[in-house]
Amino acid sequence: MGAGVHPLYRHGDTAVHRVAAETKIVCLVAFVLAVVATPRDLLWPYPLYGAIVAATWWAARIPFRWALPRMLIEVPFVVLAVLLPFAEGGERTDVAGLSLSVTGLQAAWGIVAKGTLGVAAALTVAATTPAAELPAALGRLKMPAVMTSVLVLMIRYIDVLTAEAARMRVARISRGDSPRALHQAGAVAKGIGALFLRSYERGERVHLAMLSRGFDGHAPDLAAIGARPRARRSQWAVALLPAAAAAAVAVAAWVLP
Repeated sequence: MGAGVHPLYRHGDTAVHRVAAETKIVCLVAFVLAVVATPRDLLWPYPLYGAIVAATWWAARIPFRWALPRMLIEVPFVVLAVLLPFAEGGERTDVAGLSLSVTGLQAAWGIVAKGTLGVAAALTVAATTPAAELPAALGRLKMPAVMTSVLVLMIRYIDVLTAEAARMRVARISRGDSPRALHQAGAVAKGIGALFLRSYERGERVHLAMLSRGFDGHAPDLAAIGARPRARRSQWAVALLPAAAAAAVAVAAWVLP
């Protein structure tokens, strides 16, 4: 990836952008764990979590009109959540003339609320962290070197596969294909299968090229190659403020009656 960025990255020079990537990853994991640990039958903690995310967006200058459309990736989970109050058993209640399961309503609320907050937090990290910084950050967090090398290759070749898919689409359209027509679903499925095979074959060729250049199965220390300086203690303290606030809310949700 030429510039070391990805489609979700927003260029900026805010305090959130300047924070080291490893601190943002730890903050994201801690925030999500705090949200997941919150009882789903409570309502008041979730607006507080949303306020933490909104404050971080404000500090990172991430506009809502940019972020909200990119959170539509959770729509399939929302559809599942909508069906739960009808499918679950147990105690039932009437809502707008419909008999709904209380357990299903709580489960649906938990999926929607926690899923939305998790997606928003992940989007915050993606919007403020260049892809080129992720391997070094994972290396500093003592992730296995094989995982960081796989991530590097994924970042490097995602654009190649995207361009390949675009060329295949242009080739189909130039031969009279209409991607939006239902009867072309078979052709689209075959195109996806062909792209998978090409990707697999490309991966084999890349691996052979790596072996011919001396690759012995051990990934290099990617954290030491072109990486930013390690985060200082003061930077860790500032970067983990959103996670600390979320942890305080989660603890209060269990302690307060």
